[in-house]
Amino acid sequence: MVPAGAIRHVGLTGGIGSGKSTVAALLVRHGGTLVDTDAIAHALTGPNGAAMPALCERLGADVADASGALDRARMRARVLADPTAKLVLESILHPMIGQEAQRQAAAAPGWVLFDVPLLSANSHWRRQCDRILVVDCSAPTQVARVVARSGWPPEQVERVIALQASREARRALADAVIFNDGLSPEQLADEVNCLARQWGLGHPLQTPASAAV
Repeated sequence: MVPAGAIRHVGLTGGIGSGKSTVAALLVRHGGTLVDTDAIAHALTGPNGAAMPALCERLGADVADASGALDRARMRARVLADPTAKLVLESILHPMIGQEAQRQAAAAPGWVLFDVPLLSANSHWRRQCDRILVVDCSAPTQVARVVARSGWPPEQVERVIALQASREARRALADAVIFNDGLSPEQLADEVNCLARQWGLGHPLQTPASAAV
């Protein structure tokens, strides 16, 4: 159990390609429970997902693929072309994601790591987290990483980055920032371990030989 007065809720955020998922995996080795809002969103928008009826009603049946799941490529293109579609998508998904995240957090035996790509100054996540960690890197590094792992053209990655919070806005939220640009896997793990010790999050179960960004 988490001692009284200790850090209970840590918020983690960062732009696409920042290495946030790697940092999350390293942090949970210190005894935390990961609540991954992206994973929750995928479950809600999978085949027969709880969000799909409302999404189809508000955005049209063509947002679903043949399996009944959200057609992510089609939805991504639509959001890039029409900011209103993004607002509708978020108005449906965000309350459902928040409810499920709170359910998972309530069941956690110790401290909780909320992985929230869209964490902002005005969101409820800022208010309920004891600490906010931002994983940051330069825009060229973001583009290079996403192109390498997804095969997207650089211009598409740049458009996605433009839709997300700015690096400056994310850093303004932070209680700590890990600048994950040019770090080796071992150096990144050392940064995370040092921060976890500072915040009293426990000790890693083992030291990983490597960690992918």
